[in-house]
Amino acid sequence: MTAINTERLPKTVLVTGATGYIGGRLVPRLLEAGHTVKVLVRSPDKIAGVPWRDSVEVVESSLDDGDTLRKSLAGVDVFYYLVHSMAAGAGFEAKEKKMAAVAAQAAADAGVRRIVYLGGLHPKDVELSTHMRSREAVGQLFLDSPVDAIVFQAGVVIGSGSASFEMIRHLAETLPLMPAPSWVRNRIEAIAVRDVLHYLVAAVSLDGPVNRTFDIGCRQVLTYAGMMQEYAAEAGLPYRVVLALPVPAPKLAGMWVALTTPIPLAMAFPLVQSLQHDAVSGEHDVDRYIPKPDGGLTPYRTAVALALGKERDGQVETTWANAGVASDPLPSDPEWAGHKVYIDERTFHGEVDPDHVWTVIEGIGGRNGWYSLPLAWQVRGWLDKLTGGAGLLRGRRHPHTLAAGEVVDWWRVERIDRGRLLRLRAEMRAPGRAWLELSVDPDGNGSRYRQRAIFFPKGLSGRLYWLAVLPFHSLIFPAMARNITGAAQKLVDASARPRPRRMS
Repeated sequence: MTAINTERLPKTVLVTGATGYIGGRLVPRLLEAGHTVKVLVRSPDKIAGVPWRDSVEVVESSLDDGDTLRKSLAGVDVFYYLVHSMAAGAGFEAKEKKMAAVAAQAAADAGVRRIVYLGGLHPKDVELSTHMRSREAVGQLFLDSPVDAIVFQAGVVIGSGSASFEMIRHLAETLPLMPAPSWVRNRIEAIAVRDVLHYLVAAVSLDGPVNRTFDIGCRQVLTYAGMMQEYAAEAGLPYRVVLALPVPAPKLAGMWVALTTPIPLAMAFPLVQSLQHDAVSGEHDVDRYIPKPDGGLTPYRTAVALALGKERDGQVETTWANAGVASDPLPSDPEWAGHKVYIDERTFHGEVDPDHVWTVIEGIGGRNGWYSLPLAWQVRGWLDKLTGGAGLLRGRRHPHTLAAGEVVDWWRVERIDRGRLLRLRAEMRAPGRAWLELSVDPDGNGSRYRQRAIFFPKGLSGRLYWLAVLPFHSLIFPAMARNITGAAQKLVDASARPRPRRMS
């Protein structure tokens, strides 16, 4: 048996998926453990605002580029492969296997000591969903490679901002009486994200050759319906009645999940398909290699309470939504770039300090809303959901601060010049590309707020779309400009209001 090295000698590691939910939390914990960390990312801008950015070496590349990957793995002891293409649409299974094969060969050529991969819990000898079959195939590919591999297999990961947690939360909060497919009776073993990270960090320090899978979980088995009911109890909601209907209906269930949760349709289908079978640990061998976390493994309901507390306190480190695919940025001059462009521009002068206006700008979206006609925004969000888009349910990671690459409802932060400019790129379904810019500058004794909606239409449908939404823009955007400045004035008034004295 191989045990963990209690001396925990520092190692050099390379992390892929550092912009994702798990990878973004793993990197700072590896640094805290004293390891030297490299990260491989396609877009360095997506980690520009994270606190650990200056403590790691950043390699800009993709996993399709074997030469760059091989060079970046030189001198690396442990290679964390935390990339999945679940939301990549048709063909993601072949894409995942191809990328994993390139990564395994590059690791072998570079003399890497160990590959660490996070897969999914699944039963044996059953026909798996495409999503779970792909994860199993990637894990097996690493196990068959010349480099020793540790493949952790986890079920539902519970933590603030995880896709699984958001799915459970929104389903439980939406309906007190919930008709559901028969798979809600399937047995599920969840695991807290903190425990997943415990095992991932510990994998660096395992001595000797280890080449195998490890099932990891909280050792508490519930049905999926039970998980929703336990969530409701922890969240202070009335008891949720879940009616399990004798119809599997994975496609219909996927559409329902996409409509009632922040999960987009492209992710909802594979997530629902992965619930068609039990997901319970078949062995607990990991206990002989890696000690349990201090205090033991986290029970499911405790994991829910911790996640709710993180969200309530605005301490969500990473979210599933922030791991989206980068797209082309806004050209600096769309007319010169040869685009047909439509622009709706508004300016508003207010007798309020620019800093207060910026506070409102950076806090826009999520629970704070969009400062104009909430019903119109909600209707557009539901229409976007119905067509497979992001909708407005994704919210934002933190209620007051933003960083490049983060999600704000159906937008993604493309650029932020703190105190002056916020540029959001739309991820809604539309026949063209869209941006929303919000900025503020000093103007005399007050400030000048500027707002630009920019749209690059795609073909005739894009031009007709812009004409169709013009009446709504004429209502939404002027009110938005006024109300943002008005909200800034309320901040000024609130800060000037005298606080009540405490009785001594």
